[in-house]
Amino acid sequence: MIPTRTPAGARRRPRRTLAPYAFLAPFLIPFVLFTLAPVGYAFWQSLHRTERTGGTFGRTHSVFAGSDQYAAVVKEPFFADSVLRVVGFALVQIPVMLLLALVLALLLDSAVARAKRFFRLVYFVPYGIPGVVAALMWAFLYDPRLSPVVDLLHSAGTHVDLLGPGAILWSIGNVVTWTYTGYNMLILYAALQAVPADIGEAARVDGASGWTVALRIKIPIIRPALVLTGVFSIIGTFQLFTEPQVFRSIATSVTSTYTPNLAAYSLASGDNYSEAAALSVLLAVVTFALSFAFLRFTSRGQA
Repeated sequence: MIPTRTPAGARRRPRRTLAPYAFLAPFLIPFVLFTLAPVGYAFWQSLHRTERTGGTFGRTHSVFAGSDQYAAVVKEPFFADSVLRVVGFALVQIPVMLLLALVLALLLDSAVARAKRFFRLVYFVPYGIPGVVAALMWAFLYDPRLSPVVDLLHSAGTHVDLLGPGAILWSIGNVVTWTYTGYNMLILYAALQAVPADIGEAARVDGASGWTVALRIKIPIIRPALVLTGVFSIIGTFQLFTEPQVFRSIATSVTSTYTPNLAAYSLASGDNYSEAAALSVLLAVVTFALSFAFLRFTSRGQA
């Protein structure tokens, strides 16, 4: 009996099913509607400007302006000032915050730590407080007319204006550090929980101290988590808005263009949506470039 061969074109193809799309839909639909579509519309708007015909009360219409809005934003004095201010803020605040988060995570992960659940909750509570409420609370503590902290500093002979031009940026940094240290600590602590206990025990048997185990074993192993928190912090820093906006209502040191996000909000509030969109796109590009540079820098040692 001669076996029959099935023609190649007649082979059964795997049936296509819509099941994968059904599983992806709960993520894709909101992502497209509330992320991709607004970003695309902002980019489109940054390439157009609004012109009015028929006098002050005439009709408005959008015309293609190319890169004119971007050139106008870059030429504005506030653009370089606000970006450099946030870059300086990031260079100081992010390392301090991540160092505090790492120390707290290592302390919670140590064998001598007690009441770990309680302290995890205590460290994380500031992140659960709305940003506006946290900024108002710290603004009260900074205000020389109301703050008991400022009174204590004055009685100790330290006269510092925490809302003055020379200190307001770092007063904001203190609020941001207070809010997000616990959040980053939880990410690092979760990474530490994944470190095999055998490695630390073997190191202690060989005579390594707790400090050596933390410095030579745990921290190198959780390096990807540290890089992740660094990227999150860079992105969050360039979105700095709530704290300066709240402080602006009580201190003249914070202008309407103090940070890039605040400047974009001010432009939009002044009915200049095209320039605000151009500034937003530029801010996104700067944030992406710095995050990518940070990833490249931190991955050099692993290459």
